[in-house]
Amino acid sequence: MRLHVNIDHVATVRNARGTPYPDPVLAARTCLEAGAHGITAHLREDRRHIKDDDMTRLRELVTLPQILNMECAATDEMIGIALKLRPDCITLVPERREERTTEGGLDVIGGGAKLAEGVRRLRDEKIRVSLFIAPDAAQIRASHALSVEQVELHTGEYAHAFGTAKEKEELARLGEGARVAHALGMEVAAGHGLTRDNVGALVRIPEIVELNIGHAMIADAIFLSMAGSVRAMLSVVGEIPRTLDT
Repeated sequence: MRLHVNIDHVATVRNARGTPYPDPVLAARTCLEAGAHGITAHLREDRRHIKDDDMTRLRELVTLPQILNMECAATDEMIGIALKLRPDCITLVPERREERTTEGGLDVIGGGAKLAEGVRRLRDEKIRVSLFIAPDAAQIRASHALSVEQVELHTGEYAHAFGTAKEKEELARLGEGARVAHALGMEVAAGHGLTRDNVGALVRIPEIVELNIGHAMIADAIFLSMAGSVRAMLSVVGEIPRTLDT
């Protein structure tokens, strides 16, 4: 199980005052030194947190076998930036300017020729492509039809349902989605709304091999330090058996 830390909200704190600190790239270095397997950063159209220079510096920092995962919308601008930057993985996500955070999964079925062309341009340059989607069989099959290497299952509905009567239902959807994607030959990641409290059930789904976690870990870092937050999450992930228990 790989842990990728999303450092967007370190940049959110920095941008709130227009200062050069806290530096999300320094946060990324600290995460990697503490044992994280990769760094995720979302370069949004409105640049509300991560900036272009952050991505350039992250590319200089993160070297294999650690992974730099750039999240972005499937726009011509972002595809162009990705082709120049050449992160290790591009995760295409839905993006609406008025949202607080990414809401729901990418509509691969409705993405049509434009999405397919964006994926083709990235894959032609040997850049790994992941699509951030709901755990829906039709969306998973549509992703497979685009020949992407990975899907990241949106865990927001599960996170919202955690501790309620709907928790098992949402967990079952994620488990089934992971099995469908794995059977089609795609690697399966998961993320959104995950915390040390709710991540355990995701770890027990054997087809999920990567977690992308950001907001909760930045929040934990206020009390535990950035390195302490990474170590705390790794300890939870590492102590849970890799078998589905539903």
